Amino acid sequence: MTDKSAVTESEDHMIAKGVDDEPVEINRRLYEGKALIFVSAFAALYALFHMAALNGVSISEWTGIRVPLLPSFPMETWNFRIAHVAGALALGFILYAGRLDFPGKDEETRTLGYVAYALMVPALFSLGTAMSFGVEISNGVSWNGIDPRIKFNETYLFGLPLIVATMGAIVLSWFHKRERSGFAAPDIVLAVCGVSVATYLIIIYGTLMRNSTGTPFAPIGISIAAVAGTALIMELTRRVAGMALIVISAIFLIYVFVGDLLPGFLNSPAITWQRFFSQVYTDAGILGPTTAVSSTYIILFIIFAAFLQASKVGEYFVNFAFAAAGRARGGPAKVAIFASGLMGMINGTSAGNVVSTGSLTIPLMKQVGYHRKTAGAVEAAASTGGQIMPPIMGAGAFIMAEITGIPYTDITLAALIPAILYFVSVYFMVDMEAAKLGMRGMRADELPKFARLARQVYLFLPIIILIYALFMGYSVIRAGTLATMAAAVVSWLTPYRMGIRSIAKAFELAGTMSVQIIAVCACAGIIVGVISLTGVGARFSSLLLGLAEASQLLALFFAMCIAILLGMGMPTTAAYAVAASVVAPGLVELGIPLLTAHFFVFYYAVLSAITPPVALASYAAAGISGANPMETSVTSFKFGIAAFIVPFMFFYNSALLMEGTTLEIARAAVTAIVGVFLLSSGVQGWFLGGFAAWFLRIGLILAALLMIEGGIWTDLSGIAVAAVVFAIQRIFHPKPGASIPVRGLD
Repeated sequence: MTDKSAVTESEDHMIAKGVDDEPVEINRRLYEGKALIFVSAFAALYALFHMAALNGVSISEWTGIRVPLLPSFPMETWNFRIAHVAGALALGFILYAGRLDFPGKDEETRTLGYVAYALMVPALFSLGTAMSFGVEISNGVSWNGIDPRIKFNETYLFGLPLIVATMGAIVLSWFHKRERSGFAAPDIVLAVCGVSVATYLIIIYGTLMRNSTGTPFAPIGISIAAVAGTALIMELTRRVAGMALIVISAIFLIYVFVGDLLPGFLNSPAITWQRFFSQVYTDAGILGPTTAVSSTYIILFIIFAAFLQASKVGEYFVNFAFAAAGRARGGPAKVAIFASGLMGMINGTSAGNVVSTGSLTIPLMKQVGYHRKTAGAVEAAASTGGQIMPPIMGAGAFIMAEITGIPYTDITLAALIPAILYFVSVYFMVDMEAAKLGMRGMRADELPKFARLARQVYLFLPIIILIYALFMGYSVIRAGTLATMAAAVVSWLTPYRMGIRSIAKAFELAGTMSVQIIAVCACAGIIVGVISLTGVGARFSSLLLGLAEASQLLALFFAMCIAILLGMGMPTTAAYAVAASVVAPGLVELGIPLLTAHFFVFYYAVLSAITPPVALASYAAAGISGANPMETSVTSFKFGIAAFIVPFMFFYNSALLMEGTTLEIARAAVTAIVGVFLLSSGVQGWFLGGFAAWFLRIGLILAALLMIEGGIWTDLSGIAVAAVVFAIQRIFHPKPGASIPVRGLD
């Protein structure tokens, strides 16, 4: 049998096609010819650089051949992170335009292009100056921030040209028009500026001046390079993630310089721009926990996801979900839940998950009778849950491990029951909606054949190897590398065998996919730097402590609102990183265990993707379903409403985070599922096969709330209330619009 016929036979029973295709953003450039080869090679080499660096691969040690200009691995930590960010900046500016529209050949703004090329002169001059500093240092010059000659050279020969080129090119990129298949001059200048910033910082941080950051003795060049680097990071973040994170970052940056004028807990010491920026491009800010994670775990698992996509495992996941759940009532909606959970394990963002699976499930949901806003809302709610699905958890688990120091395996194990509760709650809401509308499932002839898919269950092997390696004590890096290799090996059992070309394509895809999350993590690092330098996080903690004196529940509710507000409009990774810096320390000071506090914050940072008014996942789903974005976000909030009580459940009962005996964990899980079911029934007005009257719905919600705490008496009380509601439902059969007669008041 030829490969072509094998592919055809394999696809005969597949209805999920194109799930693994890479989505193309509206401002993404589509190169052709030699330009495409260059950009593809750049992206592939960028991803390959990380894989090699993380695994300590050395060409010279393996072959004895020394290749000029190649870095030696493992790299020094700060240098690696600086190179990581600089590579993403260069690749990102080449890939993503500063405008959303692309003109025709005759509409290009050639004059602005020539102005941009003129800015290349100061950009290259600053880069050359930075290299000359390296030559001086290697010749024995003791670098410092006090020598007038060094200060002059850093200010006027390096800093001023760099700032002029950076700011000028950023502004030009907003107005310059260039066809979609061509390089834009301002973007090339910005890429060079990013390299110049990285070159200077790597050279200077290699001296004793690395210890001077945040003090008056720091070289002025560090502050100037950080100003340019911050502007470059924010501009790229605007291009790949929108304005929400930029606005929040700008507010925090403004706060640094006006905090001494503000009253109350917002008051902070006066800070000069030199001191702040000399510290923000260190491990206290941009090079801190968020970039530490994006440069290691996140990019490694993006490479893993790219290998899975190249071997068409993502399509298999979705087809497996169709075969397993497609025949249930409202089948495509339940498929969306299963598929989004599976895809969420390898997808880094809620909105990205919506685009990959929703393009298939949303039209099918509309086809079986769901309203378009409901179809979009179900997909948004389900895709958001992918961010809390072990083992990868949309990269959130890696940042949590980095910030808390808790082993990654402990975090993924603790996430299991909360993830189950999330998907169970969405499943109940979807099932009850389908029951109310009298929906059917899909016919057997409309679905993939489960028996044939079951014979390909080995495609789950990379995920299984990942989980097994982690729990056998391998490092996350080694486990991720083994899983990536397994994805390539497993592909040889399918029609989509990965050869040299496919592997190169997977690395190219990984390099391209990584740009957004790296930019977002670096931008979140700016906010983390502001929080650490101004001490606003500690003052927020004292505010929470004051609230807790009145009511601990009130303090938790306030923490929930802040976590959701900080997360609105931001990708999950950045939302959690910021909320973890602001909210989690306060919860820990309240006496809440470290893991519980961070899971509480993480859960609500994830849920911000379906919380109006700024719900990224819902907006992405509305774009596919054709519904009103705000209506879709409100409906997705309704479908996820039961999930909003889950963090309070594991706050009151830590057994839900796998802390306790087996019996305690089992009882907590069962009662939590019952509580979620009762809340879903109350919200949907459907209870055990029939519509529930309004007063019975109140009873169901009350029963669910009683089961939040997880105590034996509160659980029994909740079950008792639910039993009374069930008895009234069965005996009296009250109609949904029924009222309770009250007599004798006249």
